[in-house]
Amino acid sequence: MTPDLLDVEVRRDLRGLPKDLADNVARHLVAVGELLDDDPTAALAHARFARHRASRVAVVREASGLAAYHAGEWAEALSELRASRRMGGAAHVAVMADAERALGRPERALEIARSPESADLPRDEAMELLIVTSGARRDLGEFAAAVVGLQVPELDVRRADDPWTCRLFYAYGEALIAAGRREEAVRAFLDAAQTDAEGETDAEERAALVAAGVDTPPGDLTDTDTDGEAATDTASEAALDTDAEGDVDTEGDVDTDVDTEGDLDAEGDVDPATEAYVGTDVETDLVADEPAADVEDAPVVGTEPEAAVTTAADEPDRPRGSDEDRDR
Repeated sequence: MTPDLLDVEVRRDLRGLPKDLADNVARHLVAVGELLDDDPTAALAHARFARHRASRVAVVREASGLAAYHAGEWAEALSELRASRRMGGAAHVAVMADAERALGRPERALEIARSPESADLPRDEAMELLIVTSGARRDLGEFAAAVVGLQVPELDVRRADDPWTCRLFYAYGEALIAAGRREEAVRAFLDAAQTDAEGETDAEERAALVAAGVDTPPGDLTDTDTDGEAATDTASEAALDTDAEGDVDTEGDVDTDVDTEGDLDAEGDVDPATEAYVGTDVETDLVADEPAADVEDAPVVGTEPEAAVTTAADEPDRPRGSDEDRDR
């Protein structure tokens, strides 16, 4: 696992660091990208390690936020993505809105969806935000609005080549169920199955279950429904005990102006558990301590890490990079 595997744009963002430190951080970012889908817990350990070594680099905070999101650490994801955004990194509004929803704060998810940053998103992220917004409406009991919000031109079986089409139909089916429109929901899930060329959803099975009168998704037939309310309770409790540095918004604002200089712990060291975990996945020199002063002297630089960390939908009713352990 070498620094050369990291995207050239991301490597450029690390150039303000001392070379040895930049190479070390780059290796961990490569590990984040490689582990994100298959082992998000390990990816998060690498991201945390990189963050403690280069906490003032936007791309590092962005990678840390996306890794935390994949691992179901919603409050940490929000904290890191906000820090990245303040440093000039990508906004990731759909991911942030979904994390707010996971923390049991659907009204804040809707605030993000209405923010200026959401006005001119790339098409793929705009579609993901529509899905999250519909879910937030369902959480608030606004079932009709959840349905109407997904009735967009992109909700069309003739657009099967678009990567978001099957997820839109799946989310539409969930909204229709919540609105009590079961027959239409069955049709929506069948359309999701028809447009799911990669087989990433359980839409066909879901359609059969709904037709049989079972609203709960397959594989989740115990005490957690498709909106993840059971997970929300746990996530909300975690939010009360997270992030002493204060990046997480507790006042309802979409963003906060919090100083990021306190990102290292009192000694500038990595959590021993994280360090030990990371040390099992990469060569020994990746876990060698770097002087804390190197981190303090590093300038703030950052560009969107397209190759370092990308999100990939595991569930249709979530943004890409979604948490199958939580919601949908």
